[in-house]
Amino acid sequence: MLLMPITLPRLTSLPSALLLCTLCALPPALHAEGSQSGKAPAKSSKNAKAKKADKKTDKKAQAKKKAAPEDQGEFVNFNEWKEVARFIDEMVERNGFNRAELNTLFGQTRYLDTAIQLIKPAPSNKPKNWAAYRARFIEPTRINAGVEFWNTYGVALARAEAQYGVPMEIIVGIIGVETVYGRNTGSFRVMDAITTLAFDYPNTPTREARMAFFRGELENTLLLSRESGIDPLTLRGSYAGAIGWAQFMPGSIREYAVDFDGDGKIDLRNSPVDAIGSVAHYLSVHGWQRGEPVAFPATVSGDNRQWEAMLNQGLEAKYTQDQLQVAGVSAPALPAGMRFGLVDLQNGTGPTEYWLATNNFYAITQYNRSYFYAMSVAELGRAVAAARNRQP
Repeated sequence: MLLMPITLPRLTSLPSALLLCTLCALPPALHAEGSQSGKAPAKSSKNAKAKKADKKTDKKAQAKKKAAPEDQGEFVNFNEWKEVARFIDEMVERNGFNRAELNTLFGQTRYLDTAIQLIKPAPSNKPKNWAAYRARFIEPTRINAGVEFWNTYGVALARAEAQYGVPMEIIVGIIGVETVYGRNTGSFRVMDAITTLAFDYPNTPTREARMAFFRGELENTLLLSRESGIDPLTLRGSYAGAIGWAQFMPGSIREYAVDFDGDGKIDLRNSPVDAIGSVAHYLSVHGWQRGEPVAFPATVSGDNRQWEAMLNQGLEAKYTQDQLQVAGVSAPALPAGMRFGLVDLQNGTGPTEYWLATNNFYAITQYNRSYFYAMSVAELGRAVAAARNRQP
């Protein structure tokens, strides 16, 4: 456990040469921890009797007919799905899309079973392990790439911090966790991934809500493509449809992305500078408080266990220092007048880490609703800053 609070101190001033640099591109995420790739399903071979039987079954269950390895998807006629037909009706009525063009588009969209498998929740009996999760992101390759990214785009990072109040370390941490600074932005066609999840999400307790979310993102994909003059089939991203350097969902691109490089367009796939500004803008809109720390290490009492009721109480800092103390939570040198949330970072069979999270910690969780994610962003940013300061 770290012994010092994550306060993200001011680093040394940038070399004058960096003042000539610019930066470029991004999108956000609901869950985007970076894109993942998967193997395309194997081609299926069916005899005549099997093909005849297929016609009597639900077309969704028979979506896997002919694989398209180059697109990691399978051919399926989405236009024959009643829910897709209703969606097209809504797009025509609400947004003025051309029905024939949408029919052609969905006729070219493929069913992505890989997205179904990857979106499924982890087994509930598998213990959470913060140390293992942390090791995936706070490691030399990502840290060194972060230093290079910072050195290249230092001017844009400094400008984003000045404009939005989000420290450079946090912006660097998010883009590093999401895509290793643009190295892994995802290879799935966004139309394939989002359409599949919008109409055939896995059978989970939140299935209906998640399908509604992805149908909203499908609408935003169509609107974003029309507004930007982009063929929607050319958009590639994660298995959940997140796009670009910082993995924004299409709806977040439309609402929160900014043209930070000043070229007159928002390019979240190719402009790291737009990515930097968009990350900072997103966090600012979602509650980032300029100058406040992120989290403080805490200890909890083994006798007074009132603190247990403070766990999992939403993504907000709501408890005063007095309330925490009464409940058996202690932490050194907390700033006066602030409120905190109690966060537990479980370590499998090892001891759990406890932290007092500020509103800025919870602002990061609005990017990805995971305590592990938020803490890894803060720690990666700090590690990159430390490595950069050690440079001669």
